Amino acid sequence: MLDNLSDRLGNIVKTIRGNAILTEDNITDALREVRIALLEADVALSVVKQFISDVKERALGVKVIGSLTPGQAFIGVVNDVLTEIMGQENSSLNLSAVPPAVILMAGLQGAGKTTTVGKLANLLKNKNKSKDKILVVSADVYRPAAIEQLKLLANQVGVDFYPSDRSQSPEEIAKQALDYAKKHFYDVLMVDTAGRLAIDEEMMSEIKNLHQILKPVETLFVVDSMLGQDAVNTAKSFDEALELTGVVLTKMDGDTRGGAALSVRQVTGKPIKFIGIGEKINGLEAFHPDRLADRILGMGDVLSLIEYVQQGIDQAKTEKMVKKLRKGKGFDLNDFQAQLQQMKNMGGVEAIMSKLPGMGNISQKIPEGVAEKAMSQTEAIINSMTPKERANPQLLKASRKRRIAQGSGTSVQEVNKLLKQFEQMQKMMKQLGKGGMGKIMRMAKGMKGMLPR
Repeated sequence: MLDNLSDRLGNIVKTIRGNAILTEDNITDALREVRIALLEADVALSVVKQFISDVKERALGVKVIGSLTPGQAFIGVVNDVLTEIMGQENSSLNLSAVPPAVILMAGLQGAGKTTTVGKLANLLKNKNKSKDKILVVSADVYRPAAIEQLKLLANQVGVDFYPSDRSQSPEEIAKQALDYAKKHFYDVLMVDTAGRLAIDEEMMSEIKNLHQILKPVETLFVVDSMLGQDAVNTAKSFDEALELTGVVLTKMDGDTRGGAALSVRQVTGKPIKFIGIGEKINGLEAFHPDRLADRILGMGDVLSLIEYVQQGIDQAKTEKMVKKLRKGKGFDLNDFQAQLQQMKNMGGVEAIMSKLPGMGNISQKIPEGVAEKAMSQTEAIINSMTPKERANPQLLKASRKRRIAQGSGTSVQEVNKLLKQFEQMQKMMKQLGKGGMGKIMRMAKGMKGMLPR
């Protein structure tokens, strides 16, 4: 995501020279680099012009304080303007309505609307362990697999699905689902709608009718961020017809130049509410302009990482392991496997690395999927062991290692490499068992209380 833009802006820090103050002379080249980077990222020209003007106006005369370099002071200004241009507010869903609060999803075909409905339902269900009753329904009677896909996603997430049929009209489905949601006291009704290959009168007429029937509190436009500038133009056209309340940018982890993220708020005036990353059901993040600005500038996104950890970690399992360590029982391969599973629940190694300060560029240089492949290989090796071997790794002699390598499709060398990594983890856990783990858990709970609601 935004790799080229991040690289270019990161290099600016090294090019600015000067002493105690930023001047037109020492930021001219940097502004040129910023302009090129934004245009290459497919940011709207009007947005680029405004951005450059704002950065120049604010940067001139800025004093370089303390140990900062002129480049770092300049990047500070760029960060502020980036945040403002993407929308300073952290736009959450407005569900304060007489139940059911209706969320209507709109967008073009292939943007990922149906998947986003599942991801958003998952996010709402797990947010602060919500007890809200959620119902989802598909009003897409044109794509053959749309209704079945949403049904499968609803089952995976654990929310209720209202059955619909391709013989019905979208308007009929909407009326029946809304009536059912009211009678059965649902808090939220999420309605998936049909996409089209292009904007046309028939589609707009249908979605307008659905809007009038449902009277949604949120009308979200789901758009593929890989469309770049076209995504912004499409969002603008939909807003003129529907009065959107927000935008969801999907495929932000793909091979995208990222211009949509920097343009859509400024051009449409509508806030970006969520960004989709990856295919997993937990691959939807609330959009925080300041955090994305930090990630673009290589500063990481520690708050999002903390949220990932809180959502992904099974507190009961963690506490059980802590008690085990405190009783003097060793950290075994079963515990190691459980830790790998929790890391997968947090989005995997690559998702975690991308949010760590200074690790963005490193993670970009690792070929996509390599870290996840290594994790899967590690799991395969552990799964090829017997329960007794996992509980007592010291039993793993040469003959057992050969059997495990054969069973996992790996080599004895790779089994030995895993065992060496495990021994290092075991030593660390031994130290944590003396009180360190408790401190970490108390710190995590403290940080949870500091997170914005």
